[in-house]
Amino acid sequence: MNYLWGGMILAGILYAAFQGTLPQVTEAALNSAKEAVTLCITMTGVMSFWVGLMKIAEKTGMIDGATRKISPCLSFLFPRIPKNHPARKYIAVNLIANVFGLGWAATPAGLCAMKELSALQMQRRGKAYAHVASKEMCVFLIINISSLQLIPVNIIAYRTQYGSVNPAAVVGPGIVATMISTLAAVVFCSTLNYSGRNTDRF
Repeated sequence: MNYLWGGMILAGILYAAFQGTLPQVTEAALNSAKEAVTLCITMTGVMSFWVGLMKIAEKTGMIDGATRKISPCLSFLFPRIPKNHPARKYIAVNLIANVFGLGWAATPAGLCAMKELSALQMQRRGKAYAHVASKEMCVFLIINISSLQLIPVNIIAYRTQYGSVNPAAVVGPGIVATMISTLAAVVFCSTLNYSGRNTDRF
């Protein structure tokens, strides 16, 4: 990615030099840098608010309650993970955060879930498979990427930043789109799970 972006920037500068538009490129770069800082400030405020709410929900036991509620769903998606395994809680927290559009808040839980799933893989198959993705890890990644979102916080914040008249207008289409993607992911993952129930064969 570094080479790709570096090449694109260099190509743009060379093209501007040949076209005699270097001053416009410089102005655009400065304006973009200013916009980036403003957007970061906006996103920091929005994400701090929602992450704070998630923390309150965790402290009051709402997250644990939600984890118990979606336990049957976790058992369906991850039938080979033991019921009391810590990976289940991290997966649940990640999914709940994603449903509310808190991708940044979901990341730490997702990393912890992957760490626990990696440890589970080592227990099953030995250290030689420590760096090999298990079926559960692949399923978790697919569900995570396709996750249903009720409130796309990031997109609403972007639209607010760029002057949208109705920033929340994307909520309805977003729910429909992510419901379809999540349904496709669940069908794929259930097929994957039950095609080789007790193995890591894909």
